[in-house]
Amino acid sequence: MVNLSTIHARLRTAAVAACLASLGLAARASDLGTVGPVYPIAEPDMLEQIQAILKAKQASGDLERIQQAAYKRMRARIETPPAVGGLTKARQSRVWTFDPSVRFDEPIVDNEGRIVIPAGTLANPLTVVHLSSLLLFVDGRDKTQIAAAKRVIETSQQRVVLILTAGSPAALTSQLHRQVFFDQDGLLVRRFGIQAVPARVSQDGLVLRVEEFPA
Repeated sequence: MVNLSTIHARLRTAAVAACLASLGLAARASDLGTVGPVYPIAEPDMLEQIQAILKAKQASGDLERIQQAAYKRMRARIETPPAVGGLTKARQSRVWTFDPSVRFDEPIVDNEGRIVIPAGTLANPLTVVHLSSLLLFVDGRDKTQIAAAKRVIETSQQRVVLILTAGSPAALTSQLHRQVFFDQDGLLVRRFGIQAVPARVSQDGLVLRVEEFPA
């Protein structure tokens, strides 16, 4: 008669043996025979497949057409970037000021660890630099806005930096014989709070004067 402690011991031994067997660590194993036919692994090399596809497309001329299409898309995006969304055409004048001051949340230190600008300092960059140019934002697809931009350029006492929110800066640069820029992703108009164009930004003391005006 086997007592309970012996049964428990045998169960523990069987469990350990089963675990070792499942991990391939059993000291001995039985030959289970062949379950089915065995074939060598013959998976094609992925790099060789890609090279074969590219060679086939090159031979058929497809590769050159794909490259040309990609080049045209890239060139079109550079020459005519996506228009800045959310802007309307200015119907009336709207003027406000923009304070470019920046608050430092952390102290600024020099190379020796000495605090140059304490945390919490509110600094206005216009106290040390001057915006000598007038920034002019227009929709380059609108002929009336381009005409308004020409008038501003001709009559302004300041150098005018023309910045498009839509249209082709390359084409307008050629047309006006002056460098034209583009507000990529609308970073500047959002920064200044501009909602309609044409709009211009100029310095007025220690703030910037922002004006939307009808063309």
